[in-house]
Amino acid sequence: MTSGAPYGHRKVAVAGVALSDCGRVDDATPYALHAQAARRALADSGLDRSAIDGFASAGLGTLAPIEVAEYLGLRPTWVDSTSVGGATWEVLAAHAAEAIAAGHADAVLLVYGSTARADIKAGRRTSNLSFGARGPLQFEVPYGHTLIAKYAMAARRHMHQYGTTLEQLAQVAVQTRANAAANPEALYRDPITVDDVLGGPVIADPFTMLHCCIRSDGGCAVLLVAEDRVQDLAKPPIWVLGSGTAVSHTTMSQWDDFTVSPAADSGRQAFDRAGVRPDEIDLAELYDAFTYMTLVTLEDLGFCAKGEGGAFVGTGRLLRDGELPVNTDGGGLSACHPGMRGLFLLVEAVRQLRGEAGPNRQVRKADGAPPRLAVASGTGGWFCSSGTVVLGRD
Repeated sequence: MTSGAPYGHRKVAVAGVALSDCGRVDDATPYALHAQAARRALADSGLDRSAIDGFASAGLGTLAPIEVAEYLGLRPTWVDSTSVGGATWEVLAAHAAEAIAAGHADAVLLVYGSTARADIKAGRRTSNLSFGARGPLQFEVPYGHTLIAKYAMAARRHMHQYGTTLEQLAQVAVQTRANAAANPEALYRDPITVDDVLGGPVIADPFTMLHCCIRSDGGCAVLLVAEDRVQDLAKPPIWVLGSGTAVSHTTMSQWDDFTVSPAADSGRQAFDRAGVRPDEIDLAELYDAFTYMTLVTLEDLGFCAKGEGGAFVGTGRLLRDGELPVNTDGGGLSACHPGMRGLFLLVEAVRQLRGEAGPNRQVRKADGAPPRLAVASGTGGWFCSSGTVVLGRD
């Protein structure tokens, strides 16, 4: 690992992280969840609201992020609302870190909140996951190419090309649920087996229900600050060591290879800029809307060779006490998935690096110390975008 400021003149640290109420939240608006998460992240950091001069959010409000900032009582001088699906929050974190390093802001708050589950339950919106009634994607819609179907096709290609099995994909769901079992904030905690996954109702071949993420409510917040503010923090800083972003396609016919995601590019950038190798990473928080997403992201980030993801995940490596703990909170498959989950990845990575995940689910190195290095990698659309961030205690 190399030292030094990865972005410019100032190093950047995570000062505070927090979740709002998550899971089943029937009596709150998305704005309320934004506010709750923001207040908790500020309390976690030990800083006052007046310290915030940068703000980023996406997915809510007519003029996001201005409307959300107004709701929170903020008047930032630096804002961002870049929206690239599930990778949005890693991309926003990268933008915020670059702005802080360059001196354009001193403290940037990233906030997300959604009542997706409650809205569907109350009939406020449908769960139709078809995209593209207009524009280039309109040519795929008549063939039933929903978001789930696009991932299913990609998974089938990996199975055909590399011999990946349904049992191996199911292992991702089983191990993720085992991690969730120790997390009191996870929505689903009861153990599941490979047979449970394989025997469930088919959603989009080859995915059964347990291959797919859950639907929940929830929000979270992350506060990034310049190194100048570290002495004011309530807890030791977690440093942003490097990041990377990449995009691939929207139309399936424009995707060069169904077995390769843009994380292959964003991961390489992030690791190079952080000066670390994949084999130095102690834990990984990866977007897991579907089991195949976890498998192919592990390959593309360099934790195993292309085509070896099935064998890699089938040995218990992803468990909290495995060789590479992955989605230690239970991920989108079991813990929380209110829409765009990317910010939750950063919250969990920071909690683990701080050593504050709790006695039953804290990842520890051989010497008993908390992890030293973590990677968070978000995926947007149907492998359309990727953002990867490397975080460290040192």
